[in-house]
Amino acid sequence: MPLGEQAPPGESSRKARGSARRKRVLSGMRPTGRLHIGHYFGALQNWVKLQDDPQYECFYFVADWHALTSDYADTSAIAQNTVEIATDFLASGLDPAKSVLFQQSQVPEHAELHLLLSMVTPLGWLERVPTYKEAMENIKDKDLHTYGFLGYPVLQTGDIVMYGEPRTELVVPVGEDQVSHVELTREIVRRFNEFYGFEVKDELFSENNAAVLEKVICILPSLGTQGAEGKNLEAVRNDRGLIRKYVAEMGLKNFFKELGKDKRFFRSVSVLREPDVMLTATPRIPGTDGRKMSKSYGNAITLSESDEDIRAKTKVMMTDPARKRRTDPGNPDVCPVFDWHKLFSSKETQEWSAQGCRTAGIGCIECKAAMADNLIRWIEPIRARRQELEAHPQRVWEILDDGSAKARRTAKRTMRRVREAVFNWDRARKSAADSAAATKPPAGGLAMKARPQGN
Repeated sequence: MPLGEQAPPGESSRKARGSARRKRVLSGMRPTGRLHIGHYFGALQNWVKLQDDPQYECFYFVADWHALTSDYADTSAIAQNTVEIATDFLASGLDPAKSVLFQQSQVPEHAELHLLLSMVTPLGWLERVPTYKEAMENIKDKDLHTYGFLGYPVLQTGDIVMYGEPRTELVVPVGEDQVSHVELTREIVRRFNEFYGFEVKDELFSENNAAVLEKVICILPSLGTQGAEGKNLEAVRNDRGLIRKYVAEMGLKNFFKELGKDKRFFRSVSVLREPDVMLTATPRIPGTDGRKMSKSYGNAITLSESDEDIRAKTKVMMTDPARKRRTDPGNPDVCPVFDWHKLFSSKETQEWSAQGCRTAGIGCIECKAAMADNLIRWIEPIRARRQELEAHPQRVWEILDDGSAKARRTAKRTMRRVREAVFNWDRARKSAADSAAATKPPAGGLAMKARPQGN
């Protein structure tokens, strides 16, 4: 929590219980079709591991709204892709009894939080996102000049922080290439909290604390440029929101550091929780052509691939380009087939493959066939579970609906806290109720005055 921060109303009574709470984990995938082995080793394998760890409470979702950021012109495949990806989640070992599996668009609070976060997110932050600039330069077959595509990091921020609570640690499992995305989320949340989790106490404006108010104005560069006296001081007395505005510009931690002990005149709470990164080790999983595995490249093996297709695709896999003839020795360290041996084959088979490659003791066709045998053996139970789920697609939708209802209960709690921080609805209603109660005459008072007096 930032310096000077206090617990939100009602949180202090739960402090002891909060220390025993499980950490929250949030992650999701866009529904772009059936998942492949790259998805499994890059994410799903770790998701299953986290759900089986009692210290974590896991939320995993199908990011169907995110699919619209680039595929808004043709949404015909999103519904089917949603059930396909959910089926792969379940077949890979995600358990609805251990994790909350949900559909993003079935929790409309995500859209509301996205809207509120977008109000405080500077445009320049979004334009500097590396993946945004890269996509604009490289993707030519789609029109990406939309706010939806530019603002997807804001929606992503809402997705993540929706499931955090002030005293519950929130973590996002990512590879090193995605750390910058989570850091942008942290910056957006920090800015939001500086606007809506920061309050100026009434005592600051009393005559006894005039010197402290002058000190505050001097600390804030945009207010103190003309000195502490005169119109700046008067402006702050007439509009307390100016302090909040310029504290957000300066940064809350810097402001409290300058204030020292006088920070007691302010109150700061984390309305939204900043997420932490959970770095996950991701093995190198090249596609059959040596490039990054991707359905768009046609170089992937899906989790539902048949034995025949696996053998056909692996038979033409790229190998060490320096090994042009059967008698040429090769280097397994640069061969995609050997990378796959590391995933699916035993240590003994890996040693056989590496030694045979370096000495030309085995040919590439022989090496590929052995790897394919082990890949088929590994994929068989996942594929069997998937086939069973495919026979009952309604069950998959029921799991998503049930998980979405669970996720929404958490989301509603978050949004009640966020709405109050932004608009102070409860405070306004309480003030109106108190005012009405103060002006209401005592029960029976008017009747007593009207009662005739006896002799």
